[in-house]
Amino acid sequence: MAERNPQLGFAIRKTLFVWFAMAIILVVVSMLYIGSTGRPRFIDRNLLPSEKTLSVYEIANSHFKNTTQFQSNNCNPEDAILKLYMYDLPPEFHFGLLDWKPEGDSVWPNLHGKIPNYPGGLNLQHSIEYWLTLDLLSSTDPTRPNPCTAVRVTDPNQADLIFVPFFSSLSYNRYSKVIPPEKISLNKKLQQNLVKYLTSQEEYKRSNGRDHVILAHHPNSMLDARSVLFPCVFVLSDFGRYNPNVANLEKDVIAPYKHLAKTYINDSAGFDDRPTFLYFRGAIYRKEGGNIRQELYYLLRNEKDVEFGFGSIQANGINKASQGMHGSKFCLNIAGDTPSSNRLFDAIVSHCVPVIISDDIELPFEDFLDYSEFCIFVRAADAIKEGYLMGLLKGVGKERWTAMWERLKEVDRYFEYRYPSMRDDAVQMIWKALARKVPAIRLKVNRLRRYQRFGRGLKESGNDGNFPIISGF
Repeated sequence: MAERNPQLGFAIRKTLFVWFAMAIILVVVSMLYIGSTGRPRFIDRNLLPSEKTLSVYEIANSHFKNTTQFQSNNCNPEDAILKLYMYDLPPEFHFGLLDWKPEGDSVWPNLHGKIPNYPGGLNLQHSIEYWLTLDLLSSTDPTRPNPCTAVRVTDPNQADLIFVPFFSSLSYNRYSKVIPPEKISLNKKLQQNLVKYLTSQEEYKRSNGRDHVILAHHPNSMLDARSVLFPCVFVLSDFGRYNPNVANLEKDVIAPYKHLAKTYINDSAGFDDRPTFLYFRGAIYRKEGGNIRQELYYLLRNEKDVEFGFGSIQANGINKASQGMHGSKFCLNIAGDTPSSNRLFDAIVSHCVPVIISDDIELPFEDFLDYSEFCIFVRAADAIKEGYLMGLLKGVGKERWTAMWERLKEVDRYFEYRYPSMRDDAVQMIWKALARKVPAIRLKVNRLRRYQRFGRGLKESGNDGNFPIISGF
């Protein structure tokens, strides 16, 4: 038998050790790479100040300070999936409604200075106009810390869509009353002037407004102008007060309310830790489709572990509702004066499984999200049958409820409005929903242009002269 060569054995062992070490290094590097490019982790909201104690401005600045450690990528316009041209409307249409005064010739606030506060309370639930406008303004700021889905462009010919920065919900909430000696409200004047401005713009004329985005989240916002500007893309809370020829899912986008309840951070309160079985707090006596609330109240008020009562934002109502939802397994979302309400989104961020009783409701991002994974839908006709609703919910079981609760904790980020926006929050999800509309819009606009180049022009279906216009704009 040949003798062993100790030097050869040592060399072989050394070679194997080197290859083994290199393999370990490659595995570790691969894991780090996958972790850095996979699904992003959200910000730990425990590090953010509470909305209970800070203004919107203070929250905005806290996001600038705290989010960079979680998302190191800056806003790169080349990575944006949506390009928008934004009209430089006078401040009276947007931040001027927040009592902001422009400095010099700029119509926009300095994002590195004090940003005007948006009013709190119920006003805040329809504040999407504020968050989207700020996000678009910040998209060209080289110091912005987070990635952006949409970017503002200065050439309308390079834009996918045209953004109209009119704070219509705020205008309705604050300025709908007629103040003597005026004959009409400021809200109506602004709508009239907006129609006059838009219909005079070349960008509007070339598409008849079909590529223009108008935010009208409050059900009563744009009430006077919507029938004129109906070719535009509306961003709405629902279609409850719209003629289907004016607003519909084919051309428009449904956006979530800004929730008022506090997001349940680090939620470990599972099935056995939530003592209330079914929860509802809100206005019980409603008009239109909301009469079902009264019927359900009489059916459920004496059921065990059911809390069904009147509530409002008065007397610390928002905090009471947050506590109630955080301690409940199921939360009712019942049709009110309109098919939708803020209560659904309060339930989602409270991780209280929503029970939706609203036959005509439309839901945000439903082409992306399967709501049946974390919500229970009940037809109104079934819900008012005695014993039906409680029997249905009691049959869900702990295992199924826990799966829905876990899913709620995964999807709640899609319903968070932030400034600056973060990956897959409500602001960026709205931009993505609008981006999905672009191909259909381009098809319509291109068809309209078939004869335009040869002098025929577009057949106007905008302002037909019957809409009153305020002079002097």
